Amino acid sequence: MALCANTCKLYLDSRPNGCRTGGRGRRTGRANVVVKATASSEVAEYEAGPLERPKWAGETPLSRVVGAIISFKPIYTLLKIGARKVLISTAEKKDIPWREMTQEILESDVYKEFETVQNSSLVYPDYYLSPFHAYDEGNLSWLAAAEAEPATISMAMRSAPEVTSMDEANKILRGNWLKRIKQHLEQHFGVPAIRDIIDIGCSVGISTRYLAETFPSAKVTGLDLSPYFLSVAQFKDKQRPSMAHPIQWVHANGEETGFPSHSFDLVSISFVLHELPQRATFNMMKESFRLLRPGGTLAIIDQAPNSKILQELSPVLFTLLKSTEPFLDEYHLLNLEETIRKTGFVNVKSALSDARHRTLTATAPL
Repeated sequence: MALCANTCKLYLDSRPNGCRTGGRGRRTGRANVVVKATASSEVAEYEAGPLERPKWAGETPLSRVVGAIISFKPIYTLLKIGARKVLISTAEKKDIPWREMTQEILESDVYKEFETVQNSSLVYPDYYLSPFHAYDEGNLSWLAAAEAEPATISMAMRSAPEVTSMDEANKILRGNWLKRIKQHLEQHFGVPAIRDIIDIGCSVGISTRYLAETFPSAKVTGLDLSPYFLSVAQFKDKQRPSMAHPIQWVHANGEETGFPSHSFDLVSISFVLHELPQRATFNMMKESFRLLRPGGTLAIIDQAPNSKILQELSPVLFTLLKSTEPFLDEYHLLNLEETIRKTGFVNVKSALSDARHRTLTATAPL
């Protein structure tokens, strides 16, 4: 359903030398890590900001000014053009071969996968047809799908500015997310074993593959609204070593998946909800609750409204950010934990899993 890479947030690294804000307002190249993990099963603790959400979100005077700027079409067009340049240049400054990786997909046989994954009868929700992530077609284009992987790598590098390699960055971004899930499972999982996992909004399948490798005995499904993204996911999956249970790629709406009730032990939603209007988020939480077996686990990773780094973005950066994310205000204004509880989940927990993102976990009651 969503661009798992969360490309818009590449702007956060466009400050000179990274210029990430750390400590007590000092400029530093490191994230705000307060306590480092002392064991492999632990997750480092990251410093939260002083606010419930960033000042640039919601109906604040600052937010209204930014909204007015973005609504002026000539300025919006310039922002969109500038956004693409920042996306690519930021990645390539970190030695991520954005153009080469994109061209490799566009010149491959990925197009042959399209008919095998597309559900031609699927009706797209209205919000999904809006431009975002600096693409006029949103996620419904080959370019967006081809650029998803380099954007994901860039996000991982940005989420862990204290490291220098992609592997190290993924150990923080993905590793901490998976550790939060495992911790929740150890404490609250109410069934003998994880047999079935669904990754809603799987994009090009990066998070899906991590789940499949972490839980090799489970059957894993990657579900997304974009047949272009799913084509890339399936194409790249065929190039990797085979697994005991091949990943199933499904073109469907995460608000109404079409799967029977109580079909899964783990529902994962990675970097999706900030791209949705609140009504779609409500529907997706209800659908996740329906899909889970009693005792099953919901796991969400996305932007953290209480992230110190997000709260301290400069006006230029959060204007760029909001120009490509039409529902970002709705996301930051929503009390997601309370929404999850009202849906019927228990054992709801939210914690920063890196300096910019939070992982939320919850349990479907027994």
